[in-house]
Amino acid sequence: MHSQKFLNMTELVKRTLSGAVFVGCVVGSILWSPYVFSGLFLVFCVLAVDEFHRLVQSPRALRVYSFVLTLVLWATVECLAWRVEGSDAHLRVFGFSLSFAYLLLLIFALLDEIWNESGQPLKNWGHLLISQTMIALPLATLLFLAYLDKWVLLALFVLIWINDTGAYCVGSLTAKLPKGNHKMTPTISPKKSWEGLIGGFVFALAGALILWKCGWFDAIIQTGLGLRTTIIFACLVSTFGTMGDLMESLLKRSVGVKDSGKFMPGHGGVLDRFDSVLLAGPVITAFCWICYLLAPLF
Repeated sequence: MHSQKFLNMTELVKRTLSGAVFVGCVVGSILWSPYVFSGLFLVFCVLAVDEFHRLVQSPRALRVYSFVLTLVLWATVECLAWRVEGSDAHLRVFGFSLSFAYLLLLIFALLDEIWNESGQPLKNWGHLLISQTMIALPLATLLFLAYLDKWVLLALFVLIWINDTGAYCVGSLTAKLPKGNHKMTPTISPKKSWEGLIGGFVFALAGALILWKCGWFDAIIQTGLGLRTTIIFACLVSTFGTMGDLMESLLKRSVGVKDSGKFMPGHGGVLDRFDSVLLAGPVITAFCWICYLLAPLF
């Protein structure tokens, strides 16, 4: 009994420390510089893509292709994202050139199935495209937010963490009720409930209002959309953050694993830490640009 309690306490301490280090690295990179953030998240992106290929047991050649493609994609988005800071035309031309190089490399990687005779071309093609469109590209879109405004980017992560915490707390409390709670997707993520979803949304909305008072949304509120921007921002983060979590849970269940990897002690792999960002990141990036496009109408 005592040994079990000790092991549980050790696991809790390990989980807390690794979580604190992770949060510190993410927050520190955002506040320090968009270049530091870009470097750190390039590492995360490469690890996440490789983690995915390990989960689905892709051949080594496919993992190499994905690695190179991820680097080229990241460099492309980096060049295009610098436009927010008013970079010169030469850099933008280089970015578009890289995008064409990326497409050519992607086509070559797909055509390579003709010669390697793997016997499962559809499977390999699917895994390659999924690794790029559902992992590498979503994480790369965060660069646009990094060069737009560090507080908006930080708000995305903070609200995701608040949403997850609120959903966990409310879901855990309602699960203890006599009749329990109402499960969202019992076959994919048995612990997620509708009550937890609502709780996470309320927590995220409250957190967004606090961040709004602190001026974190000034960069997009100044476009003329006002407080509505904050409310929509919170709704999008809560909704698509939860959907991203469920998407990654479905992936893990389809391959029969509990965690995507062992990147963080007590927390699982890289994909486990960024599952919510995979959908929330691109959606929030698009929303911020829509705010700028609609600003002249207000």
